[in-house]
Amino acid sequence: MTGTPLAGYLTRHQTPAGPRWALDGRYLPVSLTLAELLAAPLAEMVRQLHQAPVGEVATEPLLAPVEPDQEVWASGVTYLRSRDAREAESSARDVYARVYNAERPELFFKAIGRRVVGPGGVVGIRYDSSWDVPEPEIVLVVNSALEIVGYCAGNDMSSRSIEGENPLYLPQAKTYDRSCALGPGIRLAPAEELAALQVRLSIWRAGAVVFAGETRAAQMRRRFTELVHYLGRALSFPYGALLMTGTGIVPPESFTLQPGDRVEIRVGDLALVNDVAMTPDRRPEREARRA
Repeated sequence: MTGTPLAGYLTRHQTPAGPRWALDGRYLPVSLTLAELLAAPLAEMVRQLHQAPVGEVATEPLLAPVEPDQEVWASGVTYLRSRDAREAESSARDVYARVYNAERPELFFKAIGRRVVGPGGVVGIRYDSSWDVPEPEIVLVVNSALEIVGYCAGNDMSSRSIEGENPLYLPQAKTYDRSCALGPGIRLAPAEELAALQVRLSIWRAGAVVFAGETRAAQMRRRFTELVHYLGRALSFPYGALLMTGTGIVPPESFTLQPGDRVEIRVGDLALVNDVAMTPDRRPEREARRA
């Protein structure tokens, strides 16, 4: 943490003693949490990281870089490609054109931290959906003062068939078990450095790439600071939050994810890789518990 006001790479690991954060590959004190860091103003966060003693090399498996009670929010229709894709899937096409051009952005709740899948984990497609895609996104990490302190890679798994049936079904299309993946860690960086980020997506099936695409943050219709501003207009985040910023990469209408696929998302130099499985019908499980 020397030389620049904000730099470094935070990762979260599963150790025998429980989850533990590391900075640039070395463990931070057990007691230090992301919630504590994000509760503080930016200058105080930098001071804490600069002064924190670092321990041994972090070798344990990576976890999602978010804590159980932190919130992950998401933005929609921030790229022209996303607007076009959602118009194509929906019977209410003019809704997305209006959102794309409106002053107010689309924002929605995506996941609580304990529901987030980490790097190497399995993301899900709904059992009751017929058209499913990953959405590769730059994910902003913001503190309690809504200052952008860094970013990670994210996958906003989505059911296009459910949302396409009715835009009001958006929460069901976006929020379900294993619908959100984040990782592999948090690259600490000031907001002005994020505009140059490149986003890439590769989908593998049976050992071959069946779809690939790329975009850049510069192609977004909205600025990162604008999205964060609207998120915080009537919400407080005492321990910070993560905000997915929308996708500019959408597979063609003929494509849908299948169980066994592998999704690789790259944001800058960060790579998030997850396998895909079907998210089961939870009703029989609950009924069995009640019996």
